[in-house]
Amino acid sequence: MEIPSLELQIQTLPDNPGVYQYYDKEGKILYVGKAKNLKKRVSSYFNKNHDNAKTNVMVRKIATIKHIVVSSEQDALLLENNLIKKLQPRYNVLLRDDKTYPWICIKKEPFPRIFPTRRMIKDGSEYFGPYTSFKTVHTIMDLIKELYQLRTCNYDLSENNIQAHKFKVCLEYHIGNCKGPCEGLETLEAYQKKIDAIRQILKGNFKDSLRDFKRHMNDCASQMKFEEAQKIKNKIDVLEKYQSYSTVLNPKISNIDVFSIVSDEATAYVNFLQISHGAIIRSFTLELKKKLDETDAELLELAVVELRERFNLTSKEIILPFALDFGPTIKITVPQLGDKKQILDLSERNAKYQRLEQLKQIQIVDPERHTNRIMAQMQKDLRLSVEPRHIECFDNSNIQGTNPVAACVVFKDGKPSKKDYRHFNIKTVEGPNDFASMEEVVYRRYKRLLDENQPLPQLIIIDGGKGQLSSALKSIDDLGLRGRIAIIGIAKRLEELFYPGDSVPLYLDKKSETLKIIQQLRNEAHRFGITHHRDKRSKTALNSTIELIPGIGEKTMLTLLKHFKSVKRLKLATEKEISEVVGVSKAKKISDFYQNE
Repeated sequence: MEIPSLELQIQTLPDNPGVYQYYDKEGKILYVGKAKNLKKRVSSYFNKNHDNAKTNVMVRKIATIKHIVVSSEQDALLLENNLIKKLQPRYNVLLRDDKTYPWICIKKEPFPRIFPTRRMIKDGSEYFGPYTSFKTVHTIMDLIKELYQLRTCNYDLSENNIQAHKFKVCLEYHIGNCKGPCEGLETLEAYQKKIDAIRQILKGNFKDSLRDFKRHMNDCASQMKFEEAQKIKNKIDVLEKYQSYSTVLNPKISNIDVFSIVSDEATAYVNFLQISHGAIIRSFTLELKKKLDETDAELLELAVVELRERFNLTSKEIILPFALDFGPTIKITVPQLGDKKQILDLSERNAKYQRLEQLKQIQIVDPERHTNRIMAQMQKDLRLSVEPRHIECFDNSNIQGTNPVAACVVFKDGKPSKKDYRHFNIKTVEGPNDFASMEEVVYRRYKRLLDENQPLPQLIIIDGGKGQLSSALKSIDDLGLRGRIAIIGIAKRLEELFYPGDSVPLYLDKKSETLKIIQQLRNEAHRFGITHHRDKRSKTALNSTIELIPGIGEKTMLTLLKHFKSVKRLKLATEKEISEVVGVSKAKKISDFYQNE
């Protein structure tokens, strides 16, 4: 059967919520998406040229569109999540699997065992986790062992086997770690009560266990069983100590899930915190690999559905950094103040730490990938047509118009290229005129690069506001470079970025890597220019002094300045101090000259 044209396939799509699937001409799945209105959403892919190159490539490959209609947008979200995991489309977000993380299992069997595992077997057993490290698991298992006596054997303790006396108690029974259910010395009802209490602890509810232990301790004390009461008190202390580590919130905040997201141009990190009875009982960060420049809202929506399904979460309230819709049964809270805002901030910090850890690892293991990521981010943040692999930054230096100089620093692949730094002495400008000075040095710099057929930068940064930027643009226009090189100005006060012909400045996130590199460029240009300016002033002061003192040459003055560090300190030195450096005769000439002056 011949495949209908894409235009016909789009025209026949319904205006209902649902999930759409894109396939190429070979029948391979390309992308799965959900929509409130299938026809409008799918049409949008073909009605414009997308900013993201990958999206344009994908659209060109689409040959067939399939769809599934559902009753609501929430159902579409759930179905989309399931299909992405099942079909693994090439252009969909990649969810990093957590199969290597440990869980705590309550086995489905008579007299259940509790043990850590990395494998989830769907046999009806309960799994709590995953935990980010086995250290946490061991801490919890030690807590359970101190509080409750459970069996560790893997016998089939069915009622028939126990009554047939198939098993004998082991060493664990004799040293007091087990109460011997294998010989019927502990009832299933009593054992199950302990399992119920442990289940509550794993969920973060310590209240019931503490209440039961305290009641049992008081009963023992009233019956004069003080040794037994002391043992129970020790268990209460252990439980309260563990609870104090977990409780970081207002105890009134209970049964709430918290989600936050931090992302860059390639990856997003979604952190999830599960809150129960004022305690964080679970923290997990999901890494999502972007494929088509997805928004934070799209990624967070997908991650929330995935994590709630993965951890079997049933809470009716979710805390998020911005509003999303998950249907009428779930309350969405976007806190601005108070305890809930603090826990959202904590979740966001966890996501940021995970991102920083990954970036540091990439920078060490794969520096080229790290550089590519930074360049791609700068291109996006600064709205450039190409990646700014070669950047040059200009700064003027003068004090009341004296010794005017300028500096040009060069960064390649986001790092200083000091061999390419250049100083400029201002030649055509009289007095303190920063605008004219900037116009001169920019013209001289790029006239020379053009004459010598040297590579031009992709980005020029001018340290200053609109005035300096306009002056630099005159030179760029005179050289016919307008449109070939991007140029921006940075104002120091509020870190405003100015673009030619745009009166509204661009403000970057104060913590963004792009702004940090621009600040580093600006500071390096300032440092390099000031150093040259000071050297020039010192040389001028030195030359003027040499010319004025009869009988004293340049070599002598350089020796003195090297010793006294400046002309001012030389003037204040005594004749004896000077003579120790250059001899009595020359010291007298210098001392007499400064006294007469």
